[in-house]
Amino acid sequence: MKRVIAFLMVSMLVLGLFAGCGSSNGTASSSTGPQSSGGSAASEVSTPAAPAEKAKVTLWYYWENKDHQQILTDIVKQYNTSQNEVEVTNEYYPFADFKKVLSIGLAASKLPDLVLIDNPDHAAYAAMGLFADITDKIKDWPDKEQYFEGPWKSCTLDGKVYGIPFGSNDLALYYNEDMLNKAGVKPPQTWDELRAAAKKLTGNGVTGLGVSAPKTEEGTFQFMPWILSAGGDLTKINSPEGIKSFTMISDLVKDGSMSKEVMNWVQSDVLKQFMAGKIAMMFNGPWQVPTLQKDAPDLKWNVTLIPKDKQYASVLGGENWGVVNGKNVDATVKFLKYVTQVDVLKGYIGKFGYFPSRKDLASDPQFTGDPIYKVFIDELQYAQPRGPHPKWPELSNAVSQALQEVIAGVKTPEAAAKDAQEKIDKAIK
Repeated sequence: MKRVIAFLMVSMLVLGLFAGCGSSNGTASSSTGPQSSGGSAASEVSTPAAPAEKAKVTLWYYWENKDHQQILTDIVKQYNTSQNEVEVTNEYYPFADFKKVLSIGLAASKLPDLVLIDNPDHAAYAAMGLFADITDKIKDWPDKEQYFEGPWKSCTLDGKVYGIPFGSNDLALYYNEDMLNKAGVKPPQTWDELRAAAKKLTGNGVTGLGVSAPKTEEGTFQFMPWILSAGGDLTKINSPEGIKSFTMISDLVKDGSMSKEVMNWVQSDVLKQFMAGKIAMMFNGPWQVPTLQKDAPDLKWNVTLIPKDKQYASVLGGENWGVVNGKNVDATVKFLKYVTQVDVLKGYIGKFGYFPSRKDLASDPQFTGDPIYKVFIDELQYAQPRGPHPKWPELSNAVSQALQEVIAGVKTPEAAAKDAQEKIDKAIK
């Protein structure tokens, strides 16, 4: 009965988040480590005991970046070859289908043992019973004391722990140095400067600013700095600050400084537009830095804090390792304790363009010594988390839908904010 109830809750959540999206084809790419050897030969005298079968742990994730997929595959292979008790398999599903795939798996009792999940969604799924309470399993694990409060809190609900932080990130403003220099524009530091710069940089097939604004969590994620900078609160979207934020975005689209196509762009699409020289500035995260350096080595670019209205602001992002309720919880925790130890984590977290969620690693020169990453680290002091709130997906859906309506011009900022507020109020009552 609990599984049926949980499925119904997840199904309602997913339908709300992905109304109008096509169903998943069920296609996934996977990578496994070395397989264990077979059994031993029989003997008339005695039959040696067969080797203990490895516990099989399946990991689902949604990263589209091929480099990131390969890094994760390498981590899994490294663990699989380091011991003989657990074998991990990682499988990819597109971000847009990820939550639908989880709900389908819940209905069919075919879930993974571990997921990499966007940190604001962790509490919602924990409330539905999808994740296992691992509080007792890590009570004597000293490493847990090294995690920053914010990322660790995103893995908890009602004082219980349902996973471990993977890594943290935020958003900053990227800009094309050549374009700004040619236009005589300095990196903007305020909303007024951003408006003026975006307008001046627009023309000849180039738009001044690009953001990601689909009707998904990515849209809400990229909207958060706007309302936070205006001094607002996402749960009070129908406020002067919320309406001002929508109006700023609407004005950028109306005067051509930002394309309406942003409502169809995920964050990797924004990066592609930036690398192609079609946008002069973009909101994006540090995970894009390795791709920029590799795929656009001749592009001259830099980053700065997101321009402010009343105050500087950004949004705390990142993923968590979510331990799924099932028979392999113990084996899954063994894997997590391995991949989150300092020596192992140091070898891969920077390759994702993420920052460690651990205090003992965040101050490493690998992160503080790079001028680009230093901007993102400085931005962290202004970054606020999304939630955690058990109803976060519903709040996020209301905001991302309103954002699309404003960009498409089908509703005024005032009307979109009012309608979104009604949905938010209904969700949190």
